[in-house]
Amino acid sequence: MTNLTDDQLKSLLTDAKTVVIVGASNKPERASNGIMKFLMKNGYTVYPVNPLEKEVLGVPTYDSVAEVPVQPDIVDVFRQSAFAAEVVREAVLKGAGLVWLQEDVISSEAEQIAKQADVPFIMDKCIFKEYLRLAIAR
Repeated sequence: MTNLTDDQLKSLLTDAKTVVIVGASNKPERASNGIMKFLMKNGYTVYPVNPLEKEVLGVPTYDSVAEVPVQPDIVDVFRQSAFAAEVVREAVLKGAGLVWLQEDVISSEAEQIAKQADVPFIMDKCIFKEYLRLAIAR
């Protein structure tokens, strides 16, 4: 669910430099791990958020979006849907340029929070699949 056109989304993904991965994991079987690797390989500076980890893929973690030391271009959420609204509130306060809820992360409350803050919002889509579909070149 998004009101972004493919051209707008492609522009946001192309112009972005920083991505916060909420729910980043060191477990190679987790989607967040593979997507974090992919984003790093494609030139994004990635900030993992996971209070249970000290680092993910060699990158120090943060306990919350609020603690990340930059204003993120994208906040990519791999948490359960029940936690999405809380994460989106933090992302909005942090000045995120785009909030992205990964596949199967669905929250109408999170969507409303982003909409009220006029922050571009994607829900229930995979950033990796969309990156490939739009043929992003970085």
